[in-house]
Amino acid sequence: MIETDILIIGAGPCGLFTVFEAGLLKLRCHLLDTLPQPGGQLTEIYPKKPIYDIPGYPEVLAGDLVDNLMKQIETFKPTFTLGERAETIEKMENGHFRVLTSHGTEIQAPIIAIAGGLGCFEPRKPPISNIADFEDKGVEYIIKDPEFYRGKDVVIAGGGDSALDWTIFLEEVANEVTLVHRRNSFRGALDSVDKVKELAEAGKINLITEAQVVGLNGNGKLEEVVIKHKEHGEKNKKTNHFIPLFGLSPKLGPIADWGLNITKNAIEVDTFDYSTNIPGIFAIGDINTYPGKLKLILCGFHEATLMVQSAFKIIYPDKKLSFKYTTVTGVEGFEG
Repeated sequence: MIETDILIIGAGPCGLFTVFEAGLLKLRCHLLDTLPQPGGQLTEIYPKKPIYDIPGYPEVLAGDLVDNLMKQIETFKPTFTLGERAETIEKMENGHFRVLTSHGTEIQAPIIAIAGGLGCFEPRKPPISNIADFEDKGVEYIIKDPEFYRGKDVVIAGGGDSALDWTIFLEEVANEVTLVHRRNSFRGALDSVDKVKELAEAGKINLITEAQVVGLNGNGKLEEVVIKHKEHGEKNKKTNHFIPLFGLSPKLGPIADWGLNITKNAIEVDTFDYSTNIPGIFAIGDINTYPGKLKLILCGFHEATLMVQSAFKIIYPDKKLSFKYTTVTGVEGFEG
């Protein structure tokens, strides 16, 4: 059984920064996440993708931001339970919460901070009957390391930003890149659309529109895809990898059954401190909702900062909270 001051459900950027803000108030944190490593979407979905809206960083790779956050919280010695999902919750007689995970791990804390991003993700899969047979054998729904495709033949399907961005990026990595989209128009940024079309016109990528990948063939691993064109019918194309980038479907999972007020798959909070309708449970980052909500990492950082102030007052109702600037005291010498 694990005991802590704040149980943070979600080890993405907002959850990690919560550790820092809580640490300044000398509050202990334990993080629980379904993913096998900290970082949330930044690590799992696009670790090599640049982020441009983090203060002080004109540009930072998502994976590097996670590394910096982990370094920032080292001094506060957070603990982790990774690869497990929060399943059930109950309020104990002492007022603390008792959470059980999908693996039976028991965690007790007076405060719960839900920082689960958009929830648990499931890829939107194309309706290909045997696609499961080739998952991790040539079919990938997320690009974690572009170098994995070095010198390979790749077929990407999709018409949004992810499909366009990775087509542009992998053109310099893979042996051959083919982008298949069911329409002539794209949903992504205009500059990305123009770049993809320029690459196609220059013969650097294959661009097939008004078409879909409808079949997969191979013996133990993917060897070719079947592309069905609106006018020209079906044609087989040899490839090493098929990457359908149709987005991810977020789901709250068991948290949806905890009695929280939920609107459109997001948890309602009070913007005073991002508390939920259940005293002692807070929600920060993309998983919450309120009037004027913006789903930005920096907004989640702000929410975490205010949340831990209320958490401290709940844990220590008789103790005076004295806020001090870390620029004056330094992290090591901070007195909560």
